[in-house]
Amino acid sequence: MLKKDIIRLCMLHLLTVRDRYGYEMLSLLHGIFADTQESAIYALLRELCREKYTESYVGETSGGPARKYYRITESGREEYKRLMEIWRGLKESLEKLGI
Repeated sequence: MLKKDIIRLCMLHLLTVRDRYGYEMLSLLHGIFADTQESAIYALLRELCREKYTESYVGETSGGPARKYYRITESGREEYKRLMEIWRGLKESLEKLGI
């Protein structure tokens, strides 16, 4: 599992908790993956939409500009489960090596 897949897993995980807007996700992820460019995170978010794992909508705001929110789709939940299985297998294998 590469860094890109781990970030995808994290994005999908965040969206299983609740719908989020792009900058909110960027802030959370950039705090953990500080060496990843913001544009790469946004590109992954757009990719998840193209693949139908997420969908976007314009949310209500109070006084500010409209925000684009993202929510996970049913196929996104399946992808999340698939990536979690890969992650758990990788983690288990590394633990067997003492890492």
